[in-house]
Amino acid sequence: MPKILIIEDEDAIRRVLIKIIKNENNSFEVEEASDGEEGYEKLESSDYDLVLCDIKMPKLDGVEVLEKTQMIKPEIPFIMISGHGELETAVQTMRLGAFDYISKPPDLNRLLNAIRNALDRKQLVVENKRLKKKVDKNYEMIGEGQEILKIKTIIDKVAPTDARVLITGENGTGKELVAHWLHQKSERSKSPMVEVNCAAIPSELIESELFGHVKGSFTGANKDRAGKFEAANGGTIFLDEVGDMSLSAQAKVLRALQENKVSRVGSDKDIKVDVRVIAATNKNLKEEISKGRFREDLYHRLAVILINVPSLNQRRDDIPLLVDHFSELISEQQGNAKRSFSDGAMELLKTYDWTGNIRELRNVVERLLILGDEVISTSNVELFANKN
Repeated sequence: MPKILIIEDEDAIRRVLIKIIKNENNSFEVEEASDGEEGYEKLESSDYDLVLCDIKMPKLDGVEVLEKTQMIKPEIPFIMISGHGELETAVQTMRLGAFDYISKPPDLNRLLNAIRNALDRKQLVVENKRLKKKVDKNYEMIGEGQEILKIKTIIDKVAPTDARVLITGENGTGKELVAHWLHQKSERSKSPMVEVNCAAIPSELIESELFGHVKGSFTGANKDRAGKFEAANGGTIFLDEVGDMSLSAQAKVLRALQENKVSRVGSDKDIKVDVRVIAATNKNLKEEISKGRFREDLYHRLAVILINVPSLNQRRDDIPLLVDHFSELISEQQGNAKRSFSDGAMELLKTYDWTGNIRELRNVVERLLILGDEVISTSNVELFANKN
């Protein structure tokens, strides 16, 4: 049940507030503090669902308690208690992040409504945080090895920021999964994540794809068209295989990152964009820089945070977890019951050389589920894995 802290230096007011809250719901857990310093110490050491806080108190006033708590636990709603002549200060606390304020002596209905609304808001904030931590099942990063746990830790720290991230690793290792995790765990998760495969777009069209174009700017430009940066406004743009981007496109991307502006091909009009950039590559960009194929200044703009995704051969102990995950996912997609793999089959899969990494493993699991027995055996793996 909700845990409420009352910070109030007047004993009589504290007793009235406790009585009102307990009458509303006797199961509420109510704690009290007789001054701001004691109240803040409790807030540092415990979590609360709501704080009722007087404004004028000894040692630490209510405004200071609110400001200090906002630094460490901004999700806790504050209802400020204002005395006569403190209305202007009470309004100021709302600007600082307080949920509401109540005048002394507290009006019963006004106070109860404020408490109910504040508790509802806290519940929504907690639920929203929980949902943000959940990632679409199709983009789960499966693994318990040290390298994967390190990546997950970095993602949890970096996702809430707007820091640019460069993801490196071989083809098929799961760089796209890392990008999706970063987006889905970020404050931008409700806005679009726009993916651009830079290797799949001809060099003469990459600028139009990224920045858009105006009618008549080149042959085939029959109408104005917005680019991927505009489409990702407010969200995330994922530049996959960024090492394959042309130098002229790189220059424009650099400008977009420096100025938060883009201009469509054939136009001199700037368009402001608010986009988080995540990039990925299977190339060694430092080598590409030395050969004059990638801009060093763009590299440093993109590589604020570097994440290297290990190959599957470097994380063989995760293969059983991945096989189990893919088996469940594929069976669900096909409407079939989940199948199991024998211990021998799992051990055999762990010995193979996975040049195609996780992407190859997923294909093999799907093949085995289609062609194998009810329980996937060693002989099934030898017959259908095509790893000889």
